[in-house]
This record gives sequence, C-alpha cells and structure tokens, in this order.
Amino acid sequence: MIHRRNVLQLLSSLCLPGVAAAQVAEKQLPLSSSLPEELARALKSRQPLVVMISLHGCPWCKLVRENYLAPMHVQEGLAVVQIDMQSPRPTRTPAGAATTHGAMVRDWGVKLAPTLLFLGPGGREVAERLPGGSPDFYGAYLDERLSQARRAIVL
Repeated sequence: MIHRRNVLQLLSSLCLPGVAAAQVAEKQLPLSSSLPEELARALKSRQPLVVMISLHGCPWCKLVRENYLAPMHVQEGLAVVQIDMQSPRPTRTPAGAATTHGAMVRDWGVKLAPTLLFLGPGGREVAERLPGGSPDFYGAYLDERLSQARRAIVL
C-alpha cells in the first residue's frame, strides 16, 4: 500500500519547471507569535494545533518539517506552528502570557528536537507528544497522534 506522504515525497522530488518556488513555500512553517491566536484559528477549524519544537540546523527537524508537516500544512490545511528551542523570539503562552520560544520550550520540559505537541481547548495537550524524527514508522506515529488529537477536539 502506498502512503500519501510517499507519493508527496516522490512528486516533490521531480524537477518540473515552475515547481521550485512552490516546493520552497511548502517547506516553511509559520513561527509562533501568539499561541492563543494560533490555537483559536485551529479550533475554529475543528482541529488541534500542532506545535513543532525545532532546533536550527537539526537534520531530523528538517526531515519532519519538509516531508511531513509542511506538505500537510499547505495541502491539507493542517494547523501547525514552529517554536525554536533556543530562540529569543517573542510569543505568548496558551494562557496569553508574554514569553519567548526558548522559555516556552523550557516550561514544557522539552529536551529533544524535533518534538511535536498537539494542543486543544485551553492549550492542553490532547495527544501524546511525538519526540524525535526517525523515518521508521514516523508517518504512522504522526497519523495516530493526529487522529487521537482530532477525536479529543470533536468530543
């Protein structure tokens, strides 16, 4: 059985004129600037907010971002934002308090990049975190967490 992400990876590897700009756009994820606003938009669409904790220069982060999350964000409308583990970039906690990306990561106790969090109402986690970026079974683990998170949103 061919998994849709395998098809996306194959298609994105083709060198077709005019596709390069679209591929670059697909590989970017928005950086968090206000989790309450980002979460509200996700919940309005009846989906969880996926928060990717990343680290600049991390090859596993790049793999997860480019092969899973960015294509799902662009093609399926997955609500996803990125938080850099060491960044002083400002954002707001799910409760609305001013903070930075790095401080948020420390408050969440995240030690490994990439780590995905799945946030629902009130900013609570509605599925088990997905740490690491190993290509073995990653798509299945991600689909499982998304299904769990989506069920928690609908209830």
